[in-house]
Amino acid sequence: MPGRDCEMEVHLSPTWKLSTEHPASSEERPVLVDCVTSEAFGPDDLIELYPGRGLAPAADGVHTLAKLARLDAEGQSLVSRFLAHRPRRE
Repeated sequence: MPGRDCEMEVHLSPTWKLSTEHPASSEERPVLVDCVTSEAFGPDDLIELYPGRGLAPAADGVHTLAKLARLDAEGQSLVSRFLAHRPRRE
Protein backbone atom coordinates (compact mmCIF):
# COMPACT_ATOMS: atom_id res chain seq x y z
CA MET A 1 0.00 0.00 0.00
CA PRO A 2 1.56 3.36 -0.96
CA GLY A 3 2.54 5.65 1.90
CA ARG A 4 2.72 2.82 4.42
CA ASP A 5 6.47 2.23 4.35
CA CYS A 6 7.06 4.31 7.50
CA GLU A 7 4.45 2.77 9.79
CA MET A 8 5.03 3.43 13.47
CA GLU A 9 3.43 2.49 16.75
CA VAL A 10 4.16 3.51 20.34
CA HIS A 11 2.42 2.28 23.49
CA LEU A 12 1.58 5.11 25.87
CA SER A 13 0.03 2.81 28.49
CA PRO A 14 -1.23 -0.77 28.64
CA THR A 15 -4.54 0.37 27.15
CA TRP A 16 -3.57 3.18 24.74
CA LYS A 17 -1.18 3.48 21.82
CA LEU A 18 -0.44 5.89 18.98
CA SER A 19 -0.23 4.27 15.59
CA THR A 20 0.15 4.96 11.91
CA GLU A 21 -0.55 1.25 11.29
CA HIS A 22 -4.28 1.44 12.11
CA PRO A 23 -6.60 1.62 9.06
CA ALA A 24 -7.99 4.95 10.39
CA SER A 25 -4.56 6.54 10.01
CA SER A 26 -4.07 8.38 6.74
CA GLU A 27 -1.14 10.21 5.20
CA GLU A 28 1.04 8.86 8.03
CA ARG A 29 -0.98 10.82 10.60
CA PRO A 30 -1.07 8.85 13.84
CA VAL A 31 -4.30 7.99 15.61
CA LEU A 32 -4.85 7.13 19.26
CA VAL A 33 -5.93 3.50 19.53
CA ASP A 34 -7.78 1.84 22.40
CA CYS A 35 -5.84 -1.44 22.76
CA VAL A 36 -8.93 -3.21 24.15
CA THR A 37 -11.43 -2.29 21.42
CA SER A 38 -9.05 -1.29 18.58
CA GLU A 39 -11.15 1.89 18.14
CA ALA A 40 -9.16 4.81 16.75
CA PHE A 41 -9.45 8.46 17.73
CA GLY A 42 -8.22 11.75 16.31
CA PRO A 43 -6.93 14.64 18.44
CA ASP A 44 -10.34 16.31 18.88
CA ASP A 45 -12.34 13.14 19.50
CA LEU A 46 -13.68 12.83 23.02
CA ILE A 47 -12.39 9.87 25.00
CA GLU A 48 -12.55 8.57 28.53
CA LEU A 49 -8.86 7.99 29.24
CA TYR A 50 -9.64 5.98 32.37
CA PRO A 51 -13.03 4.79 33.67
CA GLY A 52 -14.76 7.42 35.78
CA ARG A 53 -12.55 10.33 34.66
CA GLY A 54 -15.06 11.80 32.24
CA LEU A 55 -14.66 12.78 28.60
CA ALA A 56 -11.82 14.92 27.29
CA PRO A 57 -10.22 15.51 23.88
CA ALA A 58 -7.87 12.70 22.85
CA ALA A 59 -5.08 15.28 22.45
CA ASP A 60 -5.32 16.05 26.17
CA GLY A 61 -5.11 12.34 26.97
CA VAL A 62 -2.07 11.86 24.74
CA HIS A 63 -0.38 14.86 26.33
CA THR A 64 -0.98 13.38 29.80
CA LEU A 65 0.11 9.85 28.87
CA ALA A 66 3.21 11.07 27.03
CA LYS A 67 4.41 12.82 30.19
CA LEU A 68 4.20 9.53 32.10
CA ALA A 69 5.57 7.23 29.39
CA ARG A 70 9.28 6.80 28.80
CA LEU A 71 9.37 7.59 25.11
CA ASP A 72 12.36 7.51 22.84
CA ALA A 73 12.84 10.13 20.13
CA GLU A 74 10.67 8.19 17.69
CA GLY A 75 7.84 7.96 20.25
CA GLN A 76 8.11 11.66 21.04
CA SER A 77 7.97 12.42 17.33
CA LEU A 78 4.77 10.39 16.95
CA VAL A 79 3.20 12.27 19.89
CA SER A 80 4.19 15.61 18.33
CA ARG A 81 2.70 14.58 14.98
CA PHE A 82 -0.58 13.57 16.65
CA LEU A 83 -0.83 16.81 18.61
CA ALA A 84 0.08 18.91 15.56
CA HIS A 85 -3.08 17.81 13.75
CA ARG A 86 -5.43 19.21 16.35
CA PRO A 87 -7.49 21.99 14.76
CA ARG A 88 -6.87 25.42 16.24
CA ARG A 89 -9.71 26.82 18.31
CA GLU A 90 -10.63 30.46 18.55
